[in-house]
Amino acid sequence: MDRLEAGAIALAGVEVRVLERCTSTNDLLLAAGKADVLLAAEEQTAGRGRRGRRWHAPIGSAVTFSLARLVRRSLRELPGLALVAGVGAARALRALGASRTALKWPNDLVLDGAKLGGILVETRSHGRATLAVIGIGINCRRDAALAQRLKRPLAWLEDSMDVDRNRVIGCVAASVIEALAQFEARGLEALRAVWESMDAHAGERLQLRLADGRVLTGVAQGLDHDGALRLQTARGLRAVRSARVLRARPA
Repeated sequence: MDRLEAGAIALAGVEVRVLERCTSTNDLLLAAGKADVLLAAEEQTAGRGRRGRRWHAPIGSAVTFSLARLVRRSLRELPGLALVAGVGAARALRALGASRTALKWPNDLVLDGAKLGGILVETRSHGRATLAVIGIGINCRRDAALAQRLKRPLAWLEDSMDVDRNRVIGCVAASVIEALAQFEARGLEALRAVWESMDAHAGERLQLRLADGRVLTGVAQGLDHDGALRLQTARGLRAVRSARVLRARPA
């Protein structure tokens, strides 16, 4: 098994740290409150996904890391950060060899319809800016036990490329930083078309579970200006800001 090493993760202007084991890299960076830090861990005992779901990553089979950066955009724009980070991560993975990497709204990386990774963004006020901690988990090497336990299709980088986990972290983080710079300069509009070009469910009929438990069905029509998912429903076009995709099929 290749080991994560801070010295092997090249990232200009960022302090890189690697831990053997911790609770959650997001939690540790939020508590530290310091920007321009990347924290990776071989094992997270309390790793989280969206809405508090547990993130499972057997040792050596994945990369899990968090990146802390200052963001200077209005608070109403911050919900778009997961989409921005997704663009950065997908660009890097495509360049590394996983050329079919796509994005599933709002925060998943997918490959050939199966989940490849996820993104969790958490923020804290930091003077006149916002400290954004971007947690990223990516499946690297096949783990049959994990796939069986989760009972859902999973994708693995090793099926598309030779995996060097340190290089994956460095390239993905650098690309996310570049995407954040574009976001800071021009907001989500700078990356909206790019996200839509990598949308795994563009033009498909989706079934969504809304935050209040209701189920909504419609055809995916890209992103609204604030990152909401535009859905063409029987009652017209709707912008959905909080939901989970339950099912997708051709329209």
